[in-house]
Amino acid sequence: MPGAIERANDPLTRNIVYPFANATFLAKHPPICIEGGEGVFITDTQGNRYLDGQAGLWNVNVGHGRPEIKQAIIDQIDKLSYYSTFGLTTNKPSVDLAEMLCRMTAPEGMTRAFFSSGGSEANEAAIKLARQYWRQMGHPARTKIISLRRGYHGVTLGALSANGYTYYREQFEPLLPGFIQTETPYLYRNPFSDDHEELGRICAELLEREIIYQGPTSVAAFLAEPVQGAGGVIVPPPGFWPRIREICDRHGVLMIADEVVTGFGRLGSMFGSRAWGVKPDMMVFAKGINSGYVPLGATMINARVAEPFNTEEDAQFTPRAFAHGNTYAGHPLACAAALANLKIVEDENLPANAGEVGSYFMARLRELQSRQPNIGDVRGMGLMIGIEMVADKATKKQFELTEGFSHKIWERCVAKGILIRNLAETFIISPPLTLTKGQVDMIVDTFDAALTAVAAEVRG
Repeated sequence: MPGAIERANDPLTRNIVYPFANATFLAKHPPICIEGGEGVFITDTQGNRYLDGQAGLWNVNVGHGRPEIKQAIIDQIDKLSYYSTFGLTTNKPSVDLAEMLCRMTAPEGMTRAFFSSGGSEANEAAIKLARQYWRQMGHPARTKIISLRRGYHGVTLGALSANGYTYYREQFEPLLPGFIQTETPYLYRNPFSDDHEELGRICAELLEREIIYQGPTSVAAFLAEPVQGAGGVIVPPPGFWPRIREICDRHGVLMIADEVVTGFGRLGSMFGSRAWGVKPDMMVFAKGINSGYVPLGATMINARVAEPFNTEEDAQFTPRAFAHGNTYAGHPLACAAALANLKIVEDENLPANAGEVGSYFMARLRELQSRQPNIGDVRGMGLMIGIEMVADKATKKQFELTEGFSHKIWERCVAKGILIRNLAETFIISPPLTLTKGQVDMIVDTFDAALTAVAAEVRG
């Protein structure tokens, strides 16, 4: 075991500030340095092989090392490595990708794409689009953004202000004004109802009450994930999203679907919005858009939102131009990777595989829940799954984080070659969408054994 001086000089922790990570803890528990990947498996610099149960960070949907995507990047870099989409220039991969995305989202009514560098920036763009839309429609007072508690939308200041989880917000307050959160339909822990459908109705009504309280003419948009991700994989009841669409329509509020995680097949449908049968006014993409091969985000808008940005003025810069952009928006390498990636998603029908394998995964986990006293809740859709751990099932009492219960389970899984994400009391499973049922068995059996061993340690 290395001593304190050796740990302090570990190159894995010496110079990098890691996101959402305690530096002292990392010095004692250095991160796993991933060196290679193929399919659903990754390897570290020590030669250890792991089944990647978190798909990088929700995003490597088609798997690691896909030759089609690598070749697309090589072919593009041989032609052009970068050119801007500002001013009067663009590049062909971004044009082709925008066309493909509009085709894929035609059932939702999307007509244009705005590119950025990732999910936070794509949500930031959606917030700005909503505010500028209303200004150009002659309603400049419509500036407020309503989102859900436990929601996660990114780390840029606008996206962060829309987040509904105290942990992500409190270090950076005061945040931007005009951002409000309402209750989310979190069935396992809520003060309202144990009935899923009733809870969805109550939470939808609370949103409408908040819109009315704020004044509908002051609210620009409602922003939420079709299934909440980093907040603990919170799956709403079937009637929730259709009710939200009706409420937004009734009060003239734009609906923004944050599909950063749920887009391109993870829930068993191509898009999360489609799974609930709703048509948002905007859809926000990143992660699965090109499986993380090159950073990319996209904000899709429908004809309603696009209309006031059109102008008859024969000038490049006008008040109606969207006053926002990123240097790497529409990066040709990222867009080339996305075109190849989305072809794989469609050709291999990965949403269908996510649905079928995800159903098998949930069945196995629910059987595990029935006999493991520390699994409080199993929830998810497709290959987006959460396992919430508790110290006591009857009271839903959680373990203290200082006890390290879940971390010990994580360590045992890693030692057996299974990498899944542990966020406080919840394990999040979001593997590549190419996962097989045999690989599900590997994950569940390893998790079962790790949980049994750690629980025995706790009981003494």
